[in-house]
Amino acid sequence: MKNKIYVGNLNYATTEEQLEQLFASYGSVVSAVIVTDKYTDQSKGFGFIEMADEDAATAAISALNGTEFGNREIRVDHASDKKRNNRSSQY
Repeated sequence: MKNKIYVGNLNYATTEEQLEQLFASYGSVVSAVIVTDKYTDQSKGFGFIEMADEDAATAAISALNGTEFGNREIRVDHASDKKRNNRSSQY
C-alpha cells in the first residue's frame, strides 16, 4: 500500500495518461486511474497512482504535493485503505 498514491484536486479535464506522465519522472508507474462518476463518466477530480517502488512513491509525493498541475494546486499523499460500508448487513 505504500506504493499507492492519492492525487486530489485534479482538473476535471485531466486524463489518466497526463497523470501517468507527471509521475513517470519519479519512477516506474504501474497504474494511473482517475475516479469517474458511474452515471456520467465525468471525473470526480481525484485519482490514484501506483508506483513500482516505495522510494519512487515517496519522492513523487514530496515533490508534487502542493504543486500546480492543470491550473489547480494538487494534493498528493499516500493512499489509505477505505473501509467499505456493507449496507446490506444493516437490515
